[in-house]
Amino acid sequence: MDILLIIELVSFKIKMPQIVKIKDFTRNSNSTVYFTKPELNQLLSYYSQRVISGEWKDYAIDHNNRMSSFSIYRDTGALPLFTISKYAKGTHRQGDYAINTRGNMIKRGKKLTDVLSIFNRRLKLVSR
Repeated sequence: MDILLIIELVSFKIKMPQIVKIKDFTRNSNSTVYFTKPELNQLLSYYSQRVISGEWKDYAIDHNNRMSSFSIYRDTGALPLFTISKYAKGTHRQGDYAINTRGNMIKRGKKLTDVLSIFNRRLKLVSR
């Protein structure tokens, strides 16, 4: 009888299993923002034109659940000259795409082509 009492006491210390939803623990595949293949083709087209002219030297692509960014470098190891960002759909009223240079917003738009149009004209260095 003593053994039965011990087993009963131990069983009170065991917590009951909780019911959880599997979707709470699975990774949402749509949560990360990426550039699509046509968008990357556009970005790399502009990038390659400037590499050929000797203006740009390197690039980097970063992404997370809020935004994806394509950073353009004049020199390797330096700060990016331009950063083209794609934000999660519908999170910004002015558009889902933006171009920044050293922390300053240059252009924002609803389409990548609208934002990239800034590279159609020659950019001039105002000050260093």
